[in-house]
Amino acid sequence: MTILQDTVPTDHVVRYCSDLIRLDTTVGHRPERGAAEYVAERLAAAGLEPLMLEGAPGRTNVVARIPGREPGLPPLLVHSHLDVVPADPSGWTVHPFSGEVRDGYVWGRGAVDMKDMVAMILDVVTTMHTSGRAPRRDVVLAFVADEEDGGTHGAAWLVEHHPDLFADCDVAIGEVGGFSVPTPTGSFYLLETAQKGAFTLELTANGLAGHGSMLNEHNSVRALARTVAAIADHPFPLRLTATTQDFLEQLGEAFGLSDTADAPERALAAIGEVGRIVGATLRHTATPVALRAGGAPNVVPSQAHARIDCRSVPGHEEEFLAELRRLIPPEVTSSVVPRGAGHENGLDGALADTISAALLAEDPTARLVPFCMSSATDARHFSRLGIRCFGFVPLRLPADGDFVSMFHGTDERVAVESLTFGARVLNRFLATY
Repeated sequence: MTILQDTVPTDHVVRYCSDLIRLDTTVGHRPERGAAEYVAERLAAAGLEPLMLEGAPGRTNVVARIPGREPGLPPLLVHSHLDVVPADPSGWTVHPFSGEVRDGYVWGRGAVDMKDMVAMILDVVTTMHTSGRAPRRDVVLAFVADEEDGGTHGAAWLVEHHPDLFADCDVAIGEVGGFSVPTPTGSFYLLETAQKGAFTLELTANGLAGHGSMLNEHNSVRALARTVAAIADHPFPLRLTATTQDFLEQLGEAFGLSDTADAPERALAAIGEVGRIVGATLRHTATPVALRAGGAPNVVPSQAHARIDCRSVPGHEEEFLAELRRLIPPEVTSSVVPRGAGHENGLDGALADTISAALLAEDPTARLVPFCMSSATDARHFSRLGIRCFGFVPLRLPADGDFVSMFHGTDERVAVESLTFGARVLNRFLATY
């Protein structure tokens, strides 16, 4: 194959995205097999040999490998998930599974999370095939099931049962990152280089069962409520990682702000809703998400239970656990359910330079800025194989859009121009990295 770096993808990316949205893959309700078959058919038409692997009936993953021009280089893993979260049509402008193209947008559940990336990949692969062009290095493509429900039948299952498919990969790109943020000096494009860890803290308060009309100094519900409130209200200290410090420094430079490390929340207000994502990574968070106790209106239960969603700043997990345990009294027992370790990756020159060049070719104001993600993605699974994982789904966003609210939100949509921009950037990146 020859290299034609000036060949760019076509607007087929819009059709792919629309088609994929119409294939309802709501996690917990609809299996991913239909979308997996759609992807596999297009990969096969582009000359690849896709593998369809199921972690459970209907929970289908697709893996394929594109041979590169320089096979001695470590392969790049490009991963995206096929499932989406539920959507109630009653609150939407268009039906969430219509894939309608209207007013310059592709509408529907998965438009940004993350069937847009699936469509971009398919478009780039198709264009490579028709133009007789190959990426610089081998590229392993993974379209996975079940990300929205933890990846049990998707990325986690592939890592546990088919690690050989990714054994020689050293870098991966997936969600969330690559989107533009306007600044006075141009556009930041946020590259996710770090991710908080996640675990569930299970609490059980033990007390003395009794009649609700009687005084009870050993009321399990009261003990649990006090403990949950103490954790939820606790002021966890700032913990700025190298990634976050870099982000704040560049933010200060772009907006002419000083002392961004001393007052980061104030600085993050300059970038609006995106600042909420970064703001949640400045310290550990512990959010109560479930309470369960008793049932009868006049009975004090002997036990009460709570569940806390905990997110740890990478590199500070043990400190976080120790601080939580200091807030738990003797009458309350606790257990930790891991949901994925955090990570922080250095951004080497070759990767940063190649991504920056691909962005600058399409947006001369582009500036690549690393950031830490507050929630978990499939990167937590692939990183277990020693792969350095980054979030990069390139999108130049409309100035009047609220990108953050699109994730799991009503009227999720992606601009047609953002899709075609992303496909062109991804094309250039794969051709040169």
